[in-house]
Amino acid sequence: MDDLNFQFINKFCSPIIFIFLIIMISSSRSVLAQTNRTLPVDSLPTIIQLFDGKSLNGWEKSDFGTQGPVYVSDGVIILGMGEGCTGIRWEGDFPRVNYEVSLEAMRVEGYDFFCGMTFPVKKDPCTLIVGGWGGTVVGLSSIDGLDASENSTSTMRPFQNNRWYKIRLRVTSDSIRAWIDGRNVVDFEIDDHKLSIRPEVELSKPFGITSWYTTAALRNIRLKLLKK
Repeated sequence: MDDLNFQFINKFCSPIIFIFLIIMISSSRSVLAQTNRTLPVDSLPTIIQLFDGKSLNGWEKSDFGTQGPVYVSDGVIILGMGEGCTGIRWEGDFPRVNYEVSLEAMRVEGYDFFCGMTFPVKKDPCTLIVGGWGGTVVGLSSIDGLDASENSTSTMRPFQNNRWYKIRLRVTSDSIRAWIDGRNVVDFEIDDHKLSIRPEVELSKPFGITSWYTTAALRNIRLKLLKK
């Protein structure tokens, strides 16, 4: 208790009230201190920055054998054009359900997908393709053995080079959803469908991002943990 409060209480309160107030103040401080030491899990931050804007800390370059150069420049990750896949894989722990990933991606040069995001769904992997098969296909690879150009999630839209696109993916126990610039592009109910990935991106598991014959740029990669 500070001196000012002590002088006020001592001057204007009876001894009994004075003792009562001291007990109440001490108890409240004790409870507050205890609460601060035992914060519930739900109060912890639910958004995790996966890219610090300066380095590949937390990531490893995927050794596909076909990859181009991978480096950080001016606050973005560059996946250089290769003779196939170029990509990075997250080295740390990663949730398998009830999460969102958001990022911004750009096709700098090339004509194919600039964001192939491989992610876990419980025990199975899957990949969100943005700009594949000649530059326009969006969808999930693979569902029941069918890739993003063949299954029910397949859509087509144009993508401009040197333009940032905001991509968001949400995975729950029963669905996979994705948005590009706020527009819903994938709305898939898992049910009894079998999820898998193409062999070209096997090294991206459990979570990784690739490009295909394309130079891509990535930034603002975030993971959000969802409540069950």
